[in-house]
Amino acid sequence: MSLPRVAVVGRANVGKSTLVNRILGRRIAIEHPTPGITRDRRVFEADWSGVHFQLIDTGGYEPSAEGLNAKVRKQAQRAVADADLILFVVDVETGITEDDLAVARELQRGSVRVLVVGNKIDDAERELDLHPLHALGLGDPVGVSALHGRGSGDLLDEIVGAIRDLPRIREKIESRLVAIVGRPNVGKSSLFNKLVREERSVVHDMPGTTRDPIDTLVTREDKAYTFVDTAGWRRHADRRGPELFALTRLYDAVDEAEVVVHVIDADEGTTDQDQRIASKVVDAGRACVLVLNKWDLIDTEQPEEPVEHARDQLRFIPWASLVRTSALSGRGVHRVWDAIDAAYEAWTKRIPTGELNAWLRDGLEGVPLGTTSRGTPVKIRYGTQASVGPPTFVFSANGIATTSGTRGIENRLRAEFGFEGTPIRIIVKRRTRERAGE
Repeated sequence: MSLPRVAVVGRANVGKSTLVNRILGRRIAIEHPTPGITRDRRVFEADWSGVHFQLIDTGGYEPSAEGLNAKVRKQAQRAVADADLILFVVDVETGITEDDLAVARELQRGSVRVLVVGNKIDDAERELDLHPLHALGLGDPVGVSALHGRGSGDLLDEIVGAIRDLPRIREKIESRLVAIVGRPNVGKSSLFNKLVREERSVVHDMPGTTRDPIDTLVTREDKAYTFVDTAGWRRHADRRGPELFALTRLYDAVDEAEVVVHVIDADEGTTDQDQRIASKVVDAGRACVLVLNKWDLIDTEQPEEPVEHARDQLRFIPWASLVRTSALSGRGVHRVWDAIDAAYEAWTKRIPTGELNAWLRDGLEGVPLGTTSRGTPVKIRYGTQASVGPPTFVFSANGIATTSGTRGIENRLRAEFGFEGTPIRIIVKRRTRERAGE
């Protein structure tokens, strides 16, 4: 069983994301005065008075929308279909519009309880503006000021009262956290949708469609995965507007992930933006799968050129596994699953201390590690794996290893134990006893 689901819906720019942030007590959903900033539905976990529930932020619910906005509306409709309670947000400053009435008629046809939330009730005088909302035919409205917090406690009491007796229980599902990242318009959302087997993220031919990360829990072969689809990694993001929030959320998604699926446009080739993305993944110490997407557009006479170019441009991340796909047709997508599993298992792999030290006796033979201050070769005396995620090894030596020596240790470790798809961190410490004797 899952947590009760509370969907926040309404037409664009009525303050839905501001209300979501107010309920969560932190600024995580993107807020901006420009209509249509939120496009996909995004799920958060909230609680009030000991009752936990999922809060679902949605894009503008525009009944007559066309094109991209129609896809945004479809996402909101899916949130409504999955919800146990609906918060229908209306801007009391603007008053009831034809779109509000059309949304209300759709909600009336459903069987799920709806709470009408009159937003922008900034003071007692504005409470009179709630009375016209009865015309929506969805019961007594609740007045709030999402921006200032007025009435938010009363709204939360209403929410908890409505969901407290629902037949659902709180259960934490352990899952593998996978973030899908890349430049705008490389096919991240299409790949994401193929992997999760539904149109969970808005797919459209406008670059930069996704702005908020979207979490989806998927189970496959008795394993659970939480996928996060993120906004495109822009070269020159607006540091003052919604792009700043999108970029911040994207950074957080990489930092919180266990495996990062980095999608690259195989037809356009690997760019400097892709290099910056990969650098971020390396800095965060995440496992990584490189996906060369749009493979159906590649010249069949030179099929290896995009692979060679990607490996050359991203030579600082040689351990990342690489998969070729066409998310549009589904070709090669099944291989992404295998690569994710292999990268995760490598990222969490632990080598027993006895096995590691048995390997050390001969495993580094011929690898120059540097020289001590006395001019003698640096030698590893003992090693242990300190942690996983990523695998981190600490070696005790009679001196300090050089950078090339440390790289040699990593190469030999990979040759012996695998670790494809994950970074390895190597720490060589000079033993105190030998330091004092120099």
